[in-house]
Amino acid sequence: MDIDESAVRKNGGFLRRGWWWLKAMPERLIDNVVKFAHKVEKLGKDDPRRIIHSIKVGLTLSLVSLLYYFRPIYGGFGSSTMWAILTVVVVFEYSVGATLGKGFNRALATFVAGGLGFGAHHLATLAGDKGQPAILWFSIFLLATVASFARFFPGVKARYDYGVLIFILTFCLVSVSGYQDDEILELAHKRVTTIIIGCLTCVIMSIFVFPVWAGHDFHNLIARNIEKQADFLQGFGDLYFGTKGDTDMSWLHGYRSVLNSKTAEEAMANFARWEPPHGKFRFGHPWKQYLEIGAMTRQCAYRLEALSNCIIPDMKEPSEFKKIITQSCMEISIESGKGLQEISSAIKKMTYPFTVSAHIMKAKNAADDLHTALEAVTLENTNILEDVMPAASVTSLLIEIIECTENIAESVNELACFAKFKGADTAMSPEKPTRKLLRRGNIKPHHIENDSTHALITAYATSAMVE
Repeated sequence: MDIDESAVRKNGGFLRRGWWWLKAMPERLIDNVVKFAHKVEKLGKDDPRRIIHSIKVGLTLSLVSLLYYFRPIYGGFGSSTMWAILTVVVVFEYSVGATLGKGFNRALATFVAGGLGFGAHHLATLAGDKGQPAILWFSIFLLATVASFARFFPGVKARYDYGVLIFILTFCLVSVSGYQDDEILELAHKRVTTIIIGCLTCVIMSIFVFPVWAGHDFHNLIARNIEKQADFLQGFGDLYFGTKGDTDMSWLHGYRSVLNSKTAEEAMANFARWEPPHGKFRFGHPWKQYLEIGAMTRQCAYRLEALSNCIIPDMKEPSEFKKIITQSCMEISIESGKGLQEISSAIKKMTYPFTVSAHIMKAKNAADDLHTALEAVTLENTNILEDVMPAASVTSLLIEIIECTENIAESVNELACFAKFKGADTAMSPEKPTRKLLRRGNIKPHHIENDSTHALITAYATSAMVE
């Protein structure tokens, strides 16, 4: 007769349950090791540069630790060599910009705070035994208060927050130390020198050995975020209006990562400002413009989130009203998606997006056609709540997306001019872009009637409900 193992473990005595626990331990340990190995493999495959970064950190620490065994230097630095190792641990970051920012903050803060701390200590010594505590207390209170308040300034918080913390710490340690003036000078010299050695080692290793540029990652992040929204718009029309089935739904929720990308974008922009010119990114590259593009991209993503909520699992047979707006709405969605796709491609290739205006004009023409169709529609025998209102909401959101796409395109055009993308000089000419638009047949400059279209749909719905 077979006995249920779980029942035995549950109803058995303490010794028996302990035996089953010990018996299952190797199996559980193996399962945990396998799961951990899968996580490590996935982490490495997602970004192989993480493995290289880990090796770089280990190699840098090994090189700096050799100072302990290099006798001429060891005799000169003594136990202060530990500050070089500590500097590598806290300064070496994943990207070049982050490493440069932290290294600069730590070296400058240590140097300035060490000098001020020595001055405060020397001044307190001259005041005698009675005046020394008062001067030290006041100097620490004053500088710590001013430095802490400075951290609330957005510019200081973004770029120099770590340096301010190191400044407060170093100043307090030096000023209240019990050493004599000559001993403090020697201690400060050793500490500053070892910290500079650690910072320089990190910077050299970060820049010249498989560098990870924050600016390059930031550039690609903005392009990918726009591309995700383009994929959604190009697939939304077919899914919502049911023109064809789509088995690949990977595009449906890709845009959601854009909604929470503000913190990452601001951090990467800050790191990118510290980096020297590299690749196609010249000195003074307009990283601030990327933040503006990212903000407009998130505004568009909010509209996409609202459109996504309009998709329900069991889509009913399209109503007459929905059939009337299908063609125009699908064209708006597809052309807006194509425009965003062109923008993303232009950012990746660092070229001026000449063809985006054509897609935006087609989307505007489709919006005008939609307005014309709505003027002739009748809503007799139509269920307003189930048929008209959901479709009217989708229509209004799509028209707003045209405006979002146009705003993103204008920001990218400014970026192309500021960063001198390929073809930007031609686009800045006052004659050539105008000629290019006039050759596009039915594409003519005009403004879509966003508010009037939305008001027209609302008026029809309201009147039908009253009737």
